[in-house]
Amino acid sequence: MDFKITTLPGDGVGPEVTAEAVKVLEAVGKIFGHSFKFTEALIGGVSIDATGSALTEEALNTCRSGDAVLLGAVGDPKYDDPQAKVHPEDGLLALRKGLELFANLRPVKVSPFMVNSTSLKPEIITGVDMLVVRELTGGLYFGQPKKQWKDNEGRKAVDTMSYTEQEIERIVKVGFELARTRRNKLTSVDKANVLQTSRLWRQIVTEIAPDYPDIAVDHMLVDTSSMRIIQNPKYFDVIVTENTFGDIITDEASMLAGSMGMLPSASIAGIPTKGSKAFGMYEPIHGSAPKRARQNLVNPIATILSAAMMLRYSMNLVKESEAVEKAINATLDVGYRTYDIMGEGNKKVGTKEMGDAIVSAMK
Repeated sequence: MDFKITTLPGDGVGPEVTAEAVKVLEAVGKIFGHSFKFTEALIGGVSIDATGSALTEEALNTCRSGDAVLLGAVGDPKYDDPQAKVHPEDGLLALRKGLELFANLRPVKVSPFMVNSTSLKPEIITGVDMLVVRELTGGLYFGQPKKQWKDNEGRKAVDTMSYTEQEIERIVKVGFELARTRRNKLTSVDKANVLQTSRLWRQIVTEIAPDYPDIAVDHMLVDTSSMRIIQNPKYFDVIVTENTFGDIITDEASMLAGSMGMLPSASIAGIPTKGSKAFGMYEPIHGSAPKRARQNLVNPIATILSAAMMLRYSMNLVKESEAVEKAINATLDVGYRTYDIMGEGNKKVGTKEMGDAIVSAMK
């Protein structure tokens, strides 16, 4: 089968980790008889440098023309000034909105070879396998008004959290559908004791639940879930939540897996059902880490796992996706580690060497 993939390497370490994911996808193509055609475009700081925009309409159209998008990272310290008119992250938000990527999937699955590589007790994290479904195009990050101003009382700012019934309904259905492919349990995370948007959220989850009688549903406040993720992470199967809450708790949950360099994500434009394909963008959850760029240091596993998610959700190549995941575990099993997940008795390797080892494990 033939597939077209747009790569957006972006800033900092983005090009390095993207290159390793492409290397693994090319190996998948050779082993399983698929053809992947890659087209590169600009996003983030490198796009601002070249065009003045964090994401051009041309780059967005290139993304639309393919089957999926593979993103590295965005962010550059020279654009950190809050007064700047354009920021690298603007490109990421424009990409999500322009491609209608409303559902962000962030799996947190602890490899059996990593249980001694985190700051938590092995008995707490052994067997952890959760999936956070985060609403991606609404809430505080997109709501209006959003501005800063100054009056006689001093400086002020406002951000608006806004959700419609339709926005909540479609993301909640994603959570229910994915729960059906896992352990049939859904936890809806909100702040319904304070926020009107969360009260609407909880109402809609309650209304949709009867359509999924096979799924056990519970509601949990975001502060409680933040504690539970550390106290008893095995409690969770699928978590569905709004944009800001999902952003924060998935970064927290990344520590269960030992490093942000271990966690992938998918941003999709449809409700996934068994055997279906959904257009999506795939990226590691980590940032651009500019201080570590071009040093062959960073962990490419999150990006490679993101590519595995691409195979599963945008191409319906489940067997191929599982082959990548098994190769990563096999590589960890023999002790290869990048600096962020090093442990006693492990062999330290760089970004390229980790990618090569995963390709060798696949072969």
